[in-house]
Amino acid sequence: MADRGFELSALPKEVRDQLAELDLELSEGDITQKGYEKKRTKLLAPYIIHTPVAPPQRNNVQPPAPSSSTTHGPPPSSSSRYRERRSRRTHRNGGTRDDRYRSDIHSEAVQAALAKHKEEKMALPMPTKRRSTYVPSPIETRTPPDSSSASEDETSVRRQSSVVIPAPCLNPNQQSPDCWINRSAQGSSTSSSASSTMSHGEPKPQHHNQPQPQYKPQYQPLYKPQYQPHQQPPHEPPPPPHAAAITDMMAHSRIAPPENSAPPPDVTAVALPPRGPRVDLPSNATVRGMNRGQSRSSMMETADGRINLQRVPVNSRVSTKIQQLLNTLKRPKRPPLSEFFTDDSEEIVEVPQPDPNTPKPEGRQIIPVKGEPLGVVSNWPPALQAALARWGATQGKSPALTALDITGKPLYTLTYGKLWSRSVKLAYTLLNKLGNKNEQILKPGDRVALVYPNSDPGMFWVAFYGCLLAEVIPVPIEVPLSRKDAGISQVGFLLGSCGVGLALTSEICLKGLPKTPTGEIMQFKGWPRMKWVITDSKYLTKPSKDWQPHIPTANTDPAYIEYKANKEGTVVGVAVSKVAMLTHCQALTQACNYCEGETLVNVLDCKKDMGLWHGVLTAVMNRIHTISVPYAVMKACPLSWVQRVHIHKARLALVKCRDLHWAMMAHREQRDISLVSLRMLIVADGANPWSVSSCDAFLNIFQSHGLKPEVICPCATSPEAMTVAIRRPGLPGAPLPARAVLSLGGLSHGVIRVNTEDKNSALTVQDVGHVMPGALMCIVKPDGPPQLCKTDEIGEIIINSRAGGTMYYGLPGVTKNTFEVIPVNANGVPIGEIPFVRSGLLGFVGPGSLIFVVGKMEGLLQVSGRRHNADDLVATALAVEPVKTVYRGRIAVFSVTVFYDERVVIVAEQRPDASEEDSFQWMSRVLQAIDSIHQVGLYCLALVPANTLPKTPLGGIHISDTKQFFLEGNLHPCNILMCPHTCVTNLPKPRQKQPVGVGPASVMVGNLVAGKRIAQAAGRELGMIEDQDLVRKLCMWPTVMHQYLTEALQWRAQTDADHVLYVLLNAKGVVVSTATCIQLHKRAEKIAAALMEKGSINTGENVVLLYPPGIDLIASFYGCLYAGCVPVNVRPPHPQNLGATLPTVRMIIDVSKAACILTTQNLMRILRSKEAAASVNIKTWPTIIDTDDLPRRRPPQIYKPPTAEMIAYLDFSVSTTGMLTGVKISHAAVSALCRSIKLQCELYSSRQIAICLDPYCGLGFVLWCLASVYSGHQSILIPPFELESCLSLWLSTLSQYRVRDTFCSYSVMEFCTKGLGTQTELLKARGVNLSCVRSCVVIAEERPRLALTHSFSKLFKDLGLSTRAVSTAFGSRVNLAVCLQGTTGPDPCTVYVDMKSLRHDRVRLVERGAPQSLPLMESGKILPGVRVIIVNPETRGPLGDSHLGEIWVNSPHNASGYYTIYGEESLQADHFNTKLSFGDPQTLWARTGYLGFVKRTELLDASGDRHDALFVVGSLDETLELRGLRYHPIDIETSVSRAHRSIAESAVFTWTNLLVVVSELCGSEQDALDLVPLITNVVLEEHHLIVGVVVIVDPGVIPINSRGEKQRMHLRDSFLADQLDPIYVAYNM
Repeated sequence: MADRGFELSALPKEVRDQLAELDLELSEGDITQKGYEKKRTKLLAPYIIHTPVAPPQRNNVQPPAPSSSTTHGPPPSSSSRYRERRSRRTHRNGGTRDDRYRSDIHSEAVQAALAKHKEEKMALPMPTKRRSTYVPSPIETRTPPDSSSASEDETSVRRQSSVVIPAPCLNPNQQSPDCWINRSAQGSSTSSSASSTMSHGEPKPQHHNQPQPQYKPQYQPLYKPQYQPHQQPPHEPPPPPHAAAITDMMAHSRIAPPENSAPPPDVTAVALPPRGPRVDLPSNATVRGMNRGQSRSSMMETADGRINLQRVPVNSRVSTKIQQLLNTLKRPKRPPLSEFFTDDSEEIVEVPQPDPNTPKPEGRQIIPVKGEPLGVVSNWPPALQAALARWGATQGKSPALTALDITGKPLYTLTYGKLWSRSVKLAYTLLNKLGNKNEQILKPGDRVALVYPNSDPGMFWVAFYGCLLAEVIPVPIEVPLSRKDAGISQVGFLLGSCGVGLALTSEICLKGLPKTPTGEIMQFKGWPRMKWVITDSKYLTKPSKDWQPHIPTANTDPAYIEYKANKEGTVVGVAVSKVAMLTHCQALTQACNYCEGETLVNVLDCKKDMGLWHGVLTAVMNRIHTISVPYAVMKACPLSWVQRVHIHKARLALVKCRDLHWAMMAHREQRDISLVSLRMLIVADGANPWSVSSCDAFLNIFQSHGLKPEVICPCATSPEAMTVAIRRPGLPGAPLPARAVLSLGGLSHGVIRVNTEDKNSALTVQDVGHVMPGALMCIVKPDGPPQLCKTDEIGEIIINSRAGGTMYYGLPGVTKNTFEVIPVNANGVPIGEIPFVRSGLLGFVGPGSLIFVVGKMEGLLQVSGRRHNADDLVATALAVEPVKTVYRGRIAVFSVTVFYDERVVIVAEQRPDASEEDSFQWMSRVLQAIDSIHQVGLYCLALVPANTLPKTPLGGIHISDTKQFFLEGNLHPCNILMCPHTCVTNLPKPRQKQPVGVGPASVMVGNLVAGKRIAQAAGRELGMIEDQDLVRKLCMWPTVMHQYLTEALQWRAQTDADHVLYVLLNAKGVVVSTATCIQLHKRAEKIAAALMEKGSINTGENVVLLYPPGIDLIASFYGCLYAGCVPVNVRPPHPQNLGATLPTVRMIIDVSKAACILTTQNLMRILRSKEAAASVNIKTWPTIIDTDDLPRRRPPQIYKPPTAEMIAYLDFSVSTTGMLTGVKISHAAVSALCRSIKLQCELYSSRQIAICLDPYCGLGFVLWCLASVYSGHQSILIPPFELESCLSLWLSTLSQYRVRDTFCSYSVMEFCTKGLGTQTELLKARGVNLSCVRSCVVIAEERPRLALTHSFSKLFKDLGLSTRAVSTAFGSRVNLAVCLQGTTGPDPCTVYVDMKSLRHDRVRLVERGAPQSLPLMESGKILPGVRVIIVNPETRGPLGDSHLGEIWVNSPHNASGYYTIYGEESLQADHFNTKLSFGDPQTLWARTGYLGFVKRTELLDASGDRHDALFVVGSLDETLELRGLRYHPIDIETSVSRAHRSIAESAVFTWTNLLVVVSELCGSEQDALDLVPLITNVVLEEHHLIVGVVVIVDPGVIPINSRGEKQRMHLRDSFLADQLDPIYVAYNM
């Protein structure tokens, strides 16, 4: 491809290589489009022939590009194409900007943005909820649209999921532009995307003469999706466009692809080799149990040992939804602000670097704006109290306040005379009558809480002025309604910081306060002890004639304290001095031109803010008659304030946008209202950017009722600066002030740009008038030092005025930063001496010194370095058909910090009548609207039931409490939509697996050079003992003489016939049967005889043993050996669950080709029952022999194998990945293993051990059936199922028999921990004492569960259990026992490993408590005769100490191989007889399939050498490969279980590279949806992964096998087959 006038082939080779590497990076999503272009330009810069370019014009209009298709230049880059199109649009729109100034523009913008998305109604997969009737979405049945139906109206969220098939006959240059966009943005689902296609030299069609679709820049077609399908090899040609479309269709219709089709899209941006097809076995298939990786997902063992053979239906609902989810994730993501940063062992970069192309402010530095001078009026009072005294004396009959009852009718009118006399009475009582005769409880300057409801303004007025006259400081607060009020403890913080000990209230209010059972007022959470005083007139004392209140001239002492809740929810008190209070009243009088005797209708809260400043203070100063309309009246009759204006011919009204809205809703009820008397309608929240539409709509309706446009006066206020600006009433007929139409994109970068090109992302704001009289105002940067802004920059408004707050009372530290700000210029030099107050408002100064406010500091959301205003997001959400789904005023927007950035959360109250589908529809539209208009991704959108969000006293939403509920999981949403894939753009770069350039030999040499030893370890030698006397003394005869267990049993039956080998207990702890050596031998003989006679079994044939845990099982095992058969031990089917468990039994019988089944009468009946016939063919069972009542016969001879390498028994087990594997155990391996255990645990005939394990496979079977016969010790057998009826059985047995060594499974330990954790005192009282236990070993094939063993040790420490006693064992399929903590040797040690390094297959040891640290416990001591080495599973070369690799084992008791029918020799060689590729090529090793590492410790072993500890990390089969990193499910599950108290258990698996988390809910079902964001957060924070699907299920749904291991693959198949009956399934976008 020619590039800017020169050939790439002419470039030097290294530059061409670098370019190719760059192209590859782009194609694999490792670099953004912008980063790619920047690096490419830099590389090519030295070789470009520069041609003079005309300077770009100011308005961004570029000369048109040549349209002929023969140009030699490159196709324009996406950004230049976009600029070109934009400039054309700018040109076109130049003269038609007038409609931009209409205020309903925002709703139109939202609708326009959504119009693009109207094509497909249900684009996103709808969450699945139990009990909600599921409406199948159209996508499940739809056929892909043809090219004619693809218009530019596609959903931004769905841009990639619809399929466009262009007509094959079209010339490529004439295809519809949309199909080109789709194709280029998406690539095909098989392989390369547009950019990788371009890098192979394919020219792109150019569309100069086509109408350009108006898609947003964030979906630039050439931006490479971060979620990539697998890369195609470079030599393959890109697929034709319709191939792309067809593969996309196939993705819709099928989940398991045929062999030749594309793998599912990899949404984790790492190219993995394509996986082979899933093999789903029919139930009659033979299973090669050994074949790892085969039939993986088709066979699963569940809790009771069943294997699931159902094929996952590909058309199941879940599969379709996951496919839908994948389709939505295939769209390109908005490029992050910075390129991906690499997460190596370094910490993650926290702050994305700003984009170099962000708009920068260009104006000059702002000059402070001065308000008009505060006029001096001769009759202004020296203090506010003086004004009240004057009106009380001279205008006593003049009405001061009219209060309304709940119906909106006047209740009483308080005159100035009454107000004065009652206030004086209260002041006198407060100062003189509260305590005993001589003591004065209140002194001037003390703080007093005022607790009055809004509906009783009269009492509040009297209390407020009474306090002013008594010179105590009133602190008005809301009436506490219950202990659980939103923010109640924060009010306590306010009272504490202000030192309030006394509260004034009315009698009615006091009666309504929550009381304790004794009748006292409840002590509210966080409140100081309070004394309550009733201020009703009848309780007040009339002062004597000579007592007069002291009214000094206003000074700087505090007059009152107004409460204010900040963004975090903390409530602080803003102190207002007497002089500030007076000056503020004067400034308001001058600005609003108040006249004596006017009437004011006040709908606001009279305790604070505008309601207090205008309706209580300024009103009294000017002898205004205030009509107070409380919130309760407004709720009952929304039109009441308009009626009051009409009836009283009020000149002024004080309202909020909400009141305007309510009045509009109700205006049809009354037609004959006139608002002609109003000269000023003050809109208290007029500074809110979306107040414009309320004001306009109100004017629209009420202009016909006499409302004049110029009377609407928005204002801007804050508790700290008080009134910042207010619009003065205009002259009739004068033109209305202009409005600013700002670009939201510019605003998000803090600059003012008049929005011209994109009507949708504009914000229309109205001015809030001029600065207050006597004030000076500046705009400073909102963060960092208070540097003056430039004229085109948004900043925080700061005010210098005598009329403002003076401090946060009692909090001097916070005060300084807010009330004593000295602005500095660009060089950091202060511009003067005078201090300013921060107002918390964000805005700018417009033309004519008009002030514009665009938001509040507390509503500011900083996402990826850009600022968004919560109110703007609310406005956008409300413009999406709000009425049907949610309540207008009940939407909360806030941000939470997750994974190093702020994430936007929206919570709204859902209407009760909204259907599931409507709600979901609304939520997805809100996502799209906010994405289009604000260019910010929502992290979470939650709908909660009506009236459940915490309220502020006047009905708003308590944001900080809502946020707290969200983070704690107490929000209880009824609908939730998480979109982490959209907005989390700062994930570390996926790891690219490097080709192994360094061979294993070099690694080994490198380790040796670095002084690291090879990671290997060995148990002690299995030496033979020669001394015969010692042998006899130690009863070790069989150890030396007999290679076979049958000989050992015969020898014991002769030499020590009555020695008890086995004791079996029932649930009551009673011995139900025992077996001495002779009894066991005789019983085995009977069974051998029966096998030969009844079963006519030939030597070497397989016999299935089907027994419950007990002594019959042991006898049958030896009976088989006596008869020369090979026993196959199988867990019996569960009688209550035959349908699920019998097929597993059948499968093992079929796979092992068993000639006969030995079982009990009871089980034989079950095998032949009608119930069994329902799930398997019972006519084809092999011979069944019941061994309950056999005749006393002896076999003609006892079989002795010709060689010890013959198979002794087959061990079948189902792995956690659902694989059935049978391994062959030879006689030599059996005796070597038994000898090894004997030496490690020091077992001999006088010893006693207790076993509480399932005896069906692995080490559990060896301990239950083999070890006692070999070593002669007595085994107390406790079947684990008996614990269900008696939890304490195992522990009581240990105590009763004084057992020193016991073996159990994790499920038994968990059972005891959960069930007996609270009963330790009870067990102690029963005399349970565990001090005898020397070792308690958990038998498992997994990483030690440290948390469980720790809590077990801790819980039963009180019963005398030594903390050192508990340890673990480790075995695998190839070697049943690698490690087992013995009686000697050092205690197991624990290390802490960095989890991030584990994901990279490295081990980095860290200190305890380090962030991201994972504790790992040593898996017991390596058994005698066992050698282990740590090997790189790819190169098969040995690794160094403390390196992570696969554990390989060499030992005389390794299994002989997998039991195969067709003899898979290659596989056996791979797992059982493998050699190292370098180092020691002679030794044969077996691969365990587990990852781990060896670490040499400081501890010494028995021989005095330093001890090598083996740490098991997890099974290779179970690991999840995501983003090129290796994750162990247990680590993610541990994090998930910590996320919320209601998560009982969790399991994770992947499906089409999506991470699926299944959590069991142990709380109430209303908690279910709370878990979704918490699970998503914790996995993102701790593992840097985005969860694709969250499934909430009932307790007990996650299948667990007998060893207590989760069957994740079985869970996966049940989920995909839609068999889980989940409570909720959330598909994260």
